[in-house]
Amino acid sequence: MNMNAAAGATPGVRFHAGTPIKIAILAMGGQGGGVLADWVVDMAEHAGWWAQTTSVPGVAQRTGATVYYVELLPEGAVQAAGRPPALAMMPTPGDVDVVLAAELMEGGRAIQRGFVTPERTTLITSSHRSYAVAEKAAHGNGIADSNAVLEAGSEAARRFICLDLQAMAEEAGSVISASLFGALAGSEAIPFVRDDFEQTVRRAGLGVEASLGAFASAFEAARAAPHAPPRLESERSTPEVPLQASHPRVQALLDDLRQNFPQQAQSMMVAGLRRTLAFQDLRYAQEYMEHMHALRDLDARFGGAPKHWALTVAAARYVAVAMAYDDVIRVADLKTRGSRFERVREETRAESAQIVYATEYMHPRLEEVCGAMPARLGRAIENSAFMQRMLSPLFRKGRYVKSGSLRGFLLLYCLAGMRRFRRGTLRHQVEQRSLRQWLEQIYDTVHHDYDLAVELVNCRRLVKGYSDTHERGASKYQRLGLAASHLLGQPDAAAQLKALREAALADSKGEKLDQMMAQALSSAST
Repeated sequence: MNMNAAAGATPGVRFHAGTPIKIAILAMGGQGGGVLADWVVDMAEHAGWWAQTTSVPGVAQRTGATVYYVELLPEGAVQAAGRPPALAMMPTPGDVDVVLAAELMEGGRAIQRGFVTPERTTLITSSHRSYAVAEKAAHGNGIADSNAVLEAGSEAARRFICLDLQAMAEEAGSVISASLFGALAGSEAIPFVRDDFEQTVRRAGLGVEASLGAFASAFEAARAAPHAPPRLESERSTPEVPLQASHPRVQALLDDLRQNFPQQAQSMMVAGLRRTLAFQDLRYAQEYMEHMHALRDLDARFGGAPKHWALTVAAARYVAVAMAYDDVIRVADLKTRGSRFERVREETRAESAQIVYATEYMHPRLEEVCGAMPARLGRAIENSAFMQRMLSPLFRKGRYVKSGSLRGFLLLYCLAGMRRFRRGTLRHQVEQRSLRQWLEQIYDTVHHDYDLAVELVNCRRLVKGYSDTHERGASKYQRLGLAASHLLGQPDAAAQLKALREAALADSKGEKLDQMMAQALSSAST
């Protein structure tokens, strides 16, 4: 292949004479995929190459990535052919030399689409995750297995480089396009030298020093990258959550926790105390401890150490979640906390003199509004068809609230201040009744089947969020509670309930759950 001298051929790079170098870049909005593609084109053209870039946009934001496609051809190959080249507009499966992915799962999608082949493709991807909408919306843990992508990449690519390029970019105060550009240079996957890459960044003229810092870190890391990326740690242990005991009664709760509960449950119980305290008040945190004492006593009687305190460990989390549910008061509280504004400033990289405005999209339904009302008034509106017809049109559309403005902040702050009246709201009464029914079923079940009681506790993970998400999860949870009562007494009741719960978590529509429940209830009745 006739290389342009300015490009500086690098060792180990092999391409067919007269065939373009083909590069596919997969990036989401805001990650600079277009900038990266333009840099590659600019570098090639300044070296005397022919270059072309195109893009195929995906769905907005995290539900789909844009595929940028670049083809490069040296001038010598064009002259040898005696005519201008015909360059392709999009990548073809099995015919890509380099794939750059700005996020790990985008690298996995490139493999699925056939862009990565062991005969020719260098795959470069960041190891960090930006979770897709489907992963976030799943009732259970919908996060895809990162190590599955690492294994597939090691098999599918000629060379696979997987680094935390997002962290390198953030450390340098730049964006991931700069560190991807550095990793591309360090991989020596295309025949250009480091100075060609750096001069391209300088010509861009924006954020040059930060971009070059990210470029340099990624360049060195890519040169030293192992042939097979190491596995990522997927198991997350329960973190130690500190709790500032500024009040003697809080310290008393902590002392009670450390003295009377198994070590396995203490870390999660500290988190539960913190959540119930922030949700309501000290008395509410004491109620959490009372529930946990009752469950620990049952555990000591029917399970305890031989069962690794499974009931207490599971209850430590889900009792707190059930008590500190998501309502409009809690949502407003979370949106007006100082820590949230600090996080927004950090994520937007705002300077100290800059003013940052956050616009919140809020769409409370009439059900949520009634839930925040005094119980008698809220129930009267919900039971009145006339009031439903009158008020429902007012809540059909969402509203945008600028929490950074005085008016928007005060609106949310006053809503969050309704916490002192929460115990008298309709939603709180509904949630407390649900909590009591759940705990009573656990108490009844553990006397007959300890393992089934543990699975019943874990079923509470289905109830989360608010609005439609909460409604769907609560419906599935109620069906699982019914199934548990019918399965009681069967030798494999716990295993069957666990299978039903996993089906409920995996299927958002609940069709598989309905089928499995029909089978389980049928076998329980025979």
